[in-house]
Parts: sequence; C-alpha cells; structure tokens
Amino acid sequence: MVEILTPTGVSRARETGALVARILQALKERTEVGTNLLDIDRWTRDMIVEAGAQSCYVDYAPSFGRGPFGHYICTSVNDAVLHGLPYDYRLADGDLLSLDLAVSRNGIAADSAISFLVGDATHPESVAMIDTTRRALSAGVAAARPGARVGDVSYAIGSVLSQAGYPINTEFGGHGIGSTMHQDPHVSNTGRPGQGYELRPGLLLALEPWVMADTARLVTDADGWTLRSATGCRTAHSEHTIAITLYGAEILTLPKQVQV
Repeated sequence: MVEILTPTGVSRARETGALVARILQALKERTEVGTNLLDIDRWTRDMIVEAGAQSCYVDYAPSFGRGPFGHYICTSVNDAVLHGLPYDYRLADGDLLSLDLAVSRNGIAADSAISFLVGDATHPESVAMIDTTRRALSAGVAAARPGARVGDVSYAIGSVLSQAGYPINTEFGGHGIGSTMHQDPHVSNTGRPGQGYELRPGLLLALEPWVMADTARLVTDADGWTLRSATGCRTAHSEHTIAITLYGAEILTLPKQVQV
C-alpha cells in the first residue's frame, strides 16, 4: 500500500520525526566506552514512554525475523548492519555502532538511523564508510521531488555508494512510511532513473543507504534478527524519513542543532 498523507498528517509526521531525532541524538551523546547495549535499549524505552509515543519494534514480527523483536531500538555493532538485537554487550573503544529507531506518535511513524564510532579511537576506513552513507542519503534526498520516480532516488543513492567502491545489497533498502512503519514503495539502494512509482506531495519515505566494506552478502545471526556481513567486515547505516512536498523533500528526522 502507498499512503499519501494530508497536510495534517504531514504536520503530525514532523512531530514524530523530531522526536526520533531527539532520541537518537540523546543516545549518541550518552553512549561511551563501557555502555551496555541493553542500557541503550532501556534509555530508548524510557524516552518513548515519556513522550507518550509507541515503539514500532517491540511487537514487530515480519517474515524475515524471529519475531516479535521484543526491544525498542536496533543496536548493530561493527560487522552487524541491520536489525541488531540488543544483548548484554559493553561497547569497546573504537566500536562502530549503528542505531536504528522507529517510533509512532499520534498515529504517524518516523524512522531514522545513525552510525558512529564509540570512544576516542580513530578508524579512517570506518569514518569514510559512515561519511559515504551520509553522502548517499543526501543525494537521495536531493533527487526526491514531485514527479520524480523511485528509481531516480535509488540511482542517486547507488551512484554515491558504487563510486566509493562499496558493494550494494538489494535485499533491504528504504520504504514508504506513514500510519505504519513499512509500506510501499520499496526504495532500493541502487536503481534505474525514470523507473518505479512517481513521487507525490504527501508521500513519506524512509531512505536508508547502508553498506558493508567488502561484500554485498548478509548472514543472519543466531538470534534470528541481527544481519551481519558475510566476511566479518565493518558496516555503516544512515537513514532519514522525508516528506515529499510541492517544492522537494523535507527531512523530518534531522537533529535540531543541524537544521538549516
């Protein structure tokens, strides 16, 4: 189902997106060497409840996971890239952590993900990979406008990823979002310009470029949820929820301090 929101629905989506951005920013600022992934999950739960919102993950039980997920945020470390199930692990200096959060408030969901290094360790390859996913996300946002096609957005994202030399996996990608977390259209991280669904004002999309350093192949962890790189290489993931407007794309999950 492709859902087109009314102006009132888009306004509610802005509120949800701002909440998701605030939570992710607070988690990033609070996370340090020694932080337990289960503490991050607990902090997330507390902030969602305090805001009067609902988790999109706790009861989530899709065909590709061993559901229900049972936690409030995805915490993917190093070679884990998607759907990282929080567990009893304390972060080490230099770990690459990806946090993926989807929340619903007032009947509208928003979804966002960030990747960052924990502690003071330097890791140039990880920094470059994170930066590439961010640049790919920016390219996808720039391509999302009324009259454009999903393929235009996918092509913009994929061009950045491939030019940086990263293999691209097409099993998981971006998606429509609105009254539920996952909707049509699917937004692959590579595609052909001019193909696919035509973008219209009121459409919400979660764009999420993610890469693995040297492979496009995923393996599923024993927990039935966490997806890891098949070679054990590091990974990165960036995601924003956007609204298609008359004038282009509005990022709904941008942290307040970097809004322009």
